Amino acid sequence: MQRIRLRYTKRGRLRFTSHRDFQRAFERALRRAEVPMAYSAGFTPHPKVSYANAAPTGTGSEAEYLEIALTEARDPERLRLLLDASLPAGLDVVDAVEARTSGLADRLTASVWELRLDGVEPAEAEAAVAAFNAVPVVEVQRRTKNGVRTFDTRSAVAHLESVTTHGSPADRPTDRPCAILRLVVRHVTPAVRPDDVLSGLRAVADLAPPVPAAVTRLAQGLFDEETGAVTDPLAPDREAEAPEPQPAAASAAAKAPA
Repeated sequence: MQRIRLRYTKRGRLRFTSHRDFQRAFERALRRAEVPMAYSAGFTPHPKVSYANAAPTGTGSEAEYLEIALTEARDPERLRLLLDASLPAGLDVVDAVEARTSGLADRLTASVWELRLDGVEPAEAEAAVAAFNAVPVVEVQRRTKNGVRTFDTRSAVAHLESVTTHGSPADRPTDRPCAILRLVVRHVTPAVRPDDVLSGLRAVADLAPPVPAAVTRLAQGLFDEETGAVTDPLAPDREAEAPEPQPAAASAAAKAPA
């Protein structure tokens, strides 16, 4: 059995697809691409696909991860191209490696998020960020299936700043002000989501965007406490690639006694 790890995106209107919607679309793509999937046992076998820390519905993402199990070996890049062609535009498979290490989910300990706040002046956003970073605790409330829960958002936020972009006109489709926040959020329990951070900014600085924020996950991976960086979770698999086989003569020479 071969295991392949994939990174995929949720872009444009496809950010509104739920995790269940993506599961159905991905399983259809597996059939279209004729991927030799391994299946679970039991009365209702299903493809062996492991999803890791999916982004909330309504948020875009450049860094979603999953792992599939195959019954026959396939070239990861060739498989990526086939799956990407079988998925709708916006759900794009952008990276693939053979799984040579364990614990992919354990390497997803933080996410880098970008929040676009249309109608908010950058100076107002900067002041709110400064107020948020200046306090040790920022409690917010969120309704869960077990009722309203109060938790601290500040401890989960490793980094928060207001950034200035100099992109194309598509980044600023109107003359309205627009602030952009960049933040690194640790994956803690209970999970702190970008909208929780916005609630925290409203609590400490009365920052209330007139329209819902456009949220995109830029990266997720292992959080380096020393540098504050979020590292590529697929890098260990690339580094653990099997060495190329040596010719028989070279191998025999290496084993010959001196």
